[in-house]
Amino acid sequence: MILWLASYPKSGNTYLRALIAAYFFTKDGNFDFDKLKFIKFFPHINLFKNLGIDITDENEVLKNYIKAQEMINKKYKKSILFVKTHSTFQSINGNQFTNLDNTIGAIYIVRDPRNVITSYSNHYETSIEQSASDMFTNTYLKGMVDYDSFQNHVLTHLGTWADNYNSWKHLNKFNKYLLIKYEDIVSKPDVIFQDVLKFIAKISNTNLKIDKKKMENAINTTNFENLKQMEEKNGFIEAVKRKDNNNITFFKQGSNRDWKKLLTNELKNKIEKSFNTEMRELGYL
Repeated sequence: MILWLASYPKSGNTYLRALIAAYFFTKDGNFDFDKLKFIKFFPHINLFKNLGIDITDENEVLKNYIKAQEMINKKYKKSILFVKTHSTFQSINGNQFTNLDNTIGAIYIVRDPRNVITSYSNHYETSIEQSASDMFTNTYLKGMVDYDSFQNHVLTHLGTWADNYNSWKHLNKFNKYLLIKYEDIVSKPDVIFQDVLKFIAKISNTNLKIDKKKMENAINTTNFENLKQMEEKNGFIEAVKRKDNNNITFFKQGSNRDWKKLLTNELKNKIEKSFNTEMRELGYL
């Protein structure tokens, strides 16, 4: 069954995945980028190719979301299959994103949208104004393969920042939802990651005994500075490529990219007005 690691882009999903990969896919908790391969991505181009779906037909891809999930659940016969997504949980053109037959639960990581915008702008090399526009509209991302060729992409429907966040709360009424804030997992990773492990144990109905040393190693080897050094030394496969084929640095500034230094008052006020309900609910206002 799929356990979704969900978020709006640039909200800390990679950090969460790194922690989980270090804990569950190593013997000692020491992380390296190669371990991220054990956490799948959805929607991924290869899933639909394997089903014989015309990937240039967006509606056909959407119609087969559930079928693709059934396929990967059948292939990976484990109690939990960790899968990353930036997709909204909302139905798109009448097509469900997922269902309870394929989903064991979701961990949703959220970040102050004022900082999401600044990080998004850096990551995709767009202006802060364009990044803000994306967050206010029902936008989408291209897939993870062949960034230069639109025909080889499976689109990921994000919704607005608020839509994305609100849509995943649907699983809360089934006790299959854990919300974590990026700011909390950065400031107190030991507490939040322990909550993550307890949630995983609960929804999988397993008697998971937390290995304190392994958890400590996972936290120490996935801190931002260590990930930054790893990228500088070996590169990072998920980094977006520029048109000159060089990578945009993924782990660049982290929590140091402070909206207070980068946003105009006008844009700050627009964000706070547009997402006022959600930001107050999350304690960002």
